[in-house]
Amino acid sequence: MLGRTASSLFWMSRYQERAHNTARLLDAAWRTAMLPALGTDPAGDWRSVLAGAGCEAAYKDKVGEISQRGVVQFMLFDKTNPSSIHSSLETARNNARSVRTGITSDMWEAINTTWIEFSDVKPQTLSQDRMPEFLAWIGQRAHLFRGALLGTILRDDGYSFSQLGHFVERADHTARVLDTRYWIFLPDTDVGGNAHHHHWTSILRVMSGLRSYRFAFPDSRVKGVNVAEFLILRREMPRSLAHCYDWINGTMADLTAFYGDELPSAAQAAVIHEQLRTGSMRDIFDSGLHEFLTDFTLRNNAFADRLARDYNFA
Repeated sequence: MLGRTASSLFWMSRYQERAHNTARLLDAAWRTAMLPALGTDPAGDWRSVLAGAGCEAAYKDKVGEISQRGVVQFMLFDKTNPSSIHSSLETARNNARSVRTGITSDMWEAINTTWIEFSDVKPQTLSQDRMPEFLAWIGQRAHLFRGALLGTILRDDGYSFSQLGHFVERADHTARVLDTRYWIFLPDTDVGGNAHHHHWTSILRVMSGLRSYRFAFPDSRVKGVNVAEFLILRREMPRSLAHCYDWINGTMADLTAFYGDELPSAAQAAVIHEQLRTGSMRDIFDSGLHEFLTDFTLRNNAFADRLARDYNFA
């Protein structure tokens, strides 16, 4: 496969996942804004949206003061923000168009129709009562694309590059979201309180994991240390770091078998996967949760960079 084709498939899936993740962040912050004040910084939840998307510095440079209206506009419709939903859907569609013959018609219809319908939305028409429905629609369209990919594409190297883009982006998102408020997960915060409980459940909602958490920890109230374990080391949780690297490591093994050559990116993925497979929350807390998450984000990015070099991404 040509490097530019592999690159387009990788970034097509990565930007589709990014749009979905941004919609989840916005939805969680929007719901919080509708609740009675919990004695916290009113801008804190909107700041966490920017931090979770890695856009806080860019927002401050362009917009300045953090506000609900400013963050929603910047993260939904701003064409100059590469992580906005507008930019993510457009870039995903452009990448899909460049490999139109390499994806199925179901995948193309899902991604193209989403972009067309999103483009027709006028920001001024999104009233407060319409916002949750609109963000849910973005999530539904992301699921439609994901279902088309999993249900219709041939299991070859193109499928592998698409999967890698999806899980690299998902792992990055999970680590960033956890790191935005890492201190609420530390063991000495588990005395609880309404504010901490709200933050724990809000992050679980961002990850679509609140109900799944209750299955994983049926006899426990929501606790920060358990939420951290659930989203880092529990392989059965689809958005955990461990789950993402189960897929990434397995997919790199598929690429190695397909091309008959193990490249450095496969070894990098294997190291990260093994550390998550054998790691413990005690070790992570002892070394520092913030330090762990920061290091993971850097290593995940390094893996993506090495993958691009190994397979000649244009």
